[in-house]
Amino acid sequence: MIDLSAAVIVITGAMAAGKSTVAQRLAERLPRAAHVRGDVFRRMIISGQQEFTPEQATEAMAQLRLRYRLSAATADGYAQSGFTAVIQDVILGPQLADYLALITTRPRFVVVLAPRPEVLQDREEARTKNGYGEWTVESLDYSVRNDTPRLGLWLDNSDQTPDQSVDEILAKLTEARLPD
Repeated sequence: MIDLSAAVIVITGAMAAGKSTVAQRLAERLPRAAHVRGDVFRRMIISGQQEFTPEQATEAMAQLRLRYRLSAATADGYAQSGFTAVIQDVILGPQLADYLALITTRPRFVVVLAPRPEVLQDREEARTKNGYGEWTVESLDYSVRNDTPRLGLWLDNSDQTPDQSVDEILAKLTEARLPD
């Protein structure tokens, strides 16, 4: 087993991919872990918040980058104190590599949850929150599969329970580890 003390694990994927639940369950299985929820940093902006839309307005992109910087710094802070920081956020396309460069902690791991599009659609329809806004399941799934660099462990968790996904992540940590 890889030593995960003072490590950072990034869990990403489209909305409704299972990031929150898998990240929480993963953190619960580790001896000292913090669950860093990227969306918390978005919600901290009380006025002047710009939602990130497919048009990628300049201010919305600046706020997204701020959110990413803050969550990466928070994860590094937890790791520096001997915790495994499990970050969960929607980080897709070329922004994934940019985001991972913000994390100074080593070792770093990344897991991309990539359930089938029809599973994303079913999960989205079953959720109480609507995370897609102007986005469609198809557009985000396309971004995951075609625009996101193939870094770390890619996991089709379509037919898995969250605990099964965590089992697979823990069993395949070497695949999720990024080069130092």
